[in-house]
Amino acid sequence: MNNVQNRSELIFLYDLKYANPNGDPMDSNRPRIDEDSNHCLVTDVRLKRTIRDYFMNHGYDGSEGSTGDIFIRDENGKPVTGKKRGDAYKDANEFKSKFIDVRLFGGVSAVEKKKFNFTGPVQFGMGKSLHPVKENFIKGTGAFATKEGAEQRTFREEYNITYGLIGFHGIINENAAKHTDLKENDIDVLLEGIWKGTKDLISRSKKGHMPRLLIKIDYQPGFYIGDLLESLSLDIKGEKEPIQIEDVSDYIVNTNSLNSLLKNYENKIISISVEKDERLELSEPIINANLLNLT
Repeated sequence: MNNVQNRSELIFLYDLKYANPNGDPMDSNRPRIDEDSNHCLVTDVRLKRTIRDYFMNHGYDGSEGSTGDIFIRDENGKPVTGKKRGDAYKDANEFKSKFIDVRLFGGVSAVEKKKFNFTGPVQFGMGKSLHPVKENFIKGTGAFATKEGAEQRTFREEYNITYGLIGFHGIINENAAKHTDLKENDIDVLLEGIWKGTKDLISRSKKGHMPRLLIKIDYQPGFYIGDLLESLSLDIKGEKEPIQIEDVSDYIVNTNSLNSLLKNYENKIISISVEKDERLELSEPIINANLLNLT
């Protein structure tokens, strides 16, 4: 398998309905919302967890016959210490070759006689909604009483947003890829994990997530455009305000500025690959794009 030689840029859009994309444990698990813009925020850690969970559910669990292992993971549903995970590898080479998430996102080993640190070649910025969102506070009753013989059930409280189209921007750095031995095949698995892993988010707080658009742009070595997520905007249909969006059918993703950028730098671009959900409407198809075939 070939090592990654070129720099790549990623754009990923997904949406959700009546769900919590990334609760803040320091704020009653409320969705993370920027107070100034009212845009919803999602950490890169949440997206990486989505990808890792997909890997775990599709053969990367370290068991006999599996196709690899995940370094940052729980064991039997419980958190595991770094020292315990240190038992799973003997040196830096095995640390990279055994764990796909180390090759992608990097990793730190602080175990005695196994101290090494690799910066991940795949990095994502903070995800954010492309529009202001409406937050909902919901009260309900639990399944159990507060104590034996009591008639009153316990109460529960939760937060979600009515709708959000979340965008992530990512970079695959070919220089860092040399240090983690990142392979082209690893990138194929990453893209599958992004797309299908988002579809697999079916827990109570995450149900309703759908991948809508994934773009991968491969550049000549040492170059990338940057900030491509900022070139996308929403054209709202009808007379709705942006905060009133409730479905993917309520808007068109305006790709005119993105296409202009891609055309301006076409001599620096090797290839453009796209996966698009059929319900998402674009103002223009992404120029010169090949299909990723992830669905």
